[in-house]
Amino acid sequence: MCMQLRALAVASLLVFSASAMAAPQAAAKKELTPQQQRMSTCNTQATGKKGDERKTFMSSCLKGETPAAAPAKQTQQQKMTSCNKDASAKSLKGDERKTFMSTCLKG
Repeated sequence: MCMQLRALAVASLLVFSASAMAAPQAAAKKELTPQQQRMSTCNTQATGKKGDERKTFMSSCLKGETPAAAPAKQTQQQKMTSCNKDASAKSLKGDERKTFMSTCLKG
């Protein structure tokens, strides 16, 4: 009798463990909905973005909008060169030039 109980217990454990192992496989084969696919794609594309930039990107991406290409940020040296050319073109001198350059470099 004791042997039969052990055999029954072992068989029950095997059936239980087999069903527990099959459950994750069934979930993995489940097809993603279009919204889930879009979320996955947008999340991958948002890699490296943080804070408000990521939030804005995810919002537009999930709506299916294509975000406009963000203008490349200028280095401080590029800003200085550009602002200097603009100030020279306007023939600014003294305090006017200083004020213009300050405003221009702040963006």
